[in-house]
Amino acid sequence: MNKVLAFFSKPLFSDRKFIFSLWMLVALFVSMKHIFRGFSNNFLIFRGVFYHVIDRVNLYVPYPEYFDTNHYGPVFSLIIAPFALLPVEIGNMLWCLTMAFVLFYAIYRLPVAWHYRVIILYIPLHDLFTSLLSVQTNPLIAALIIGSYIAVRKEKEGWAACFIILGLFIKLYTIIGLAFFLFSKNKRKFILYLILWTVIFFVLPMFISSPRYIVQCYIDWYHSLVGKNVENTNSLMQDISVMGMIRRIFSLRTMSNLFVLIPALILFGMQYIGRKWYGNLSYQLSLLASSLLFIVLFSSGSESVSYVMAMTGVAIWFVVQDRPSGWWAVFLLVFCFVLTSFSNADFIPKFIRHGLVRDYALKALPCFLVWLALVYQLIIPGKNFTKNEEIIKE
Repeated sequence: MNKVLAFFSKPLFSDRKFIFSLWMLVALFVSMKHIFRGFSNNFLIFRGVFYHVIDRVNLYVPYPEYFDTNHYGPVFSLIIAPFALLPVEIGNMLWCLTMAFVLFYAIYRLPVAWHYRVIILYIPLHDLFTSLLSVQTNPLIAALIIGSYIAVRKEKEGWAACFIILGLFIKLYTIIGLAFFLFSKNKRKFILYLILWTVIFFVLPMFISSPRYIVQCYIDWYHSLVGKNVENTNSLMQDISVMGMIRRIFSLRTMSNLFVLIPALILFGMQYIGRKWYGNLSYQLSLLASSLLFIVLFSSGSESVSYVMAMTGVAIWFVVQDRPSGWWAVFLLVFCFVLTSFSNADFIPKFIRHGLVRDYALKALPCFLVWLALVYQLIIPGKNFTKNEEIIKE
C-alpha cells in the first residue's frame, strides 16, 4: 500500500489537472474511435428513446435504425435529449465526455484525503474506457450512487433522494442507494423527498408526450425487463454475475437466481449489525464499496462493461484498508486487475478471453472475493475501522 501511495504521490501522477485531463482524453479517444469506426449501437438506441417518446411509439420493440431493443425508462428521454438533438458525431462525443466527467466528479467529492482519491481515480480507468467504448450509462449510475452517499453524509437528503430516484427511473440499479438511509440524520425528511422525486420523475416525461402514453411506457418497461432477465441467463455476453458464474461452471442453466440472491441479501443485511459504527467514515465507505459491487455481482443483466461500477467499489475498498495493507488485500487488487479489468483486452489470448473468462463468467470471481472480504469486515467492524477514521479523513 505504501509503495502504491508513493508512486501516485509523485507530482505529475497526483496532479488534479493531469488526472482530470487523463479521464477526458480517454473519453475523447473513445469518441474519435466511434467517428472513424462507426457509432455504437447503444448511442443510436439512446437517441431513439427521445424521438420515440416525442412520436409516442413503443419504446421497447425493435426498430430498423439499430439492433437490439431499449431497456431504459421513459425519463431517460429527458436525460438523452440534449445529446439526441445534436448531430450524431457531436452528441456521441459529448455523451462520452459527460459520462467520464460525472464519475470523475463523484469520486472527486468523496470525503477522503486527495492522495487516496488519486488511487480511486486510477483503478477503474481501464473499465471506464471499456464502458465508454460501448457508450454505456454505467458511469452515470455509479456517479448517482456515490452522489447519494455523499449527499446523505452532508445531510442533504433532498439531493440524495433525487439521485436515487433518478437512477431508479433510468436503470433500477440506484435503488441500492437506500443502503445509506440508516446513515441519515433526517430519515423522515429523506422519505418525504423520496416520495416527492418519485412523483416528479414519473410525471416529467409527460410534458413531452402525454400521460396515457407514459403510463403505458412503464407497463411496457416492466414486461421488457422481465423478458430481458430470461434472455440474460442464456447469453454469454450477459449474466456476468455470481449466478452466471455458478450456472456456467456447474452447467446449471435452469438454476433460479433466488438460490444466490437470498443468501446474498441476507449477507448484505448483516452488514448493518455494527450500529455503533454508522457514523464512522471507514464503515460508511466500505458499505458504499459493497453496494457498488453488489449491484453488478448479483444482477443477471451485468455485462463486461458493467464492471466500471464494481471496480470503483474495489478501489474504495482498497483505500480504507489498514496501513500497511496485508498481502491478501494487495493480492485481491491485483487479481481484480488481471481477471476483471484486463481479461477482455486484446493482448490476452483469445482462448483465455473467450474459452475461459467469458464462457464461465470468471470476470465476476475477483470482485466476488473482494465483496466477501467487505462483508466480513462490515459484520465484524471493530478491528477494521478503529484506526482508519483519522487516516483517511480530509
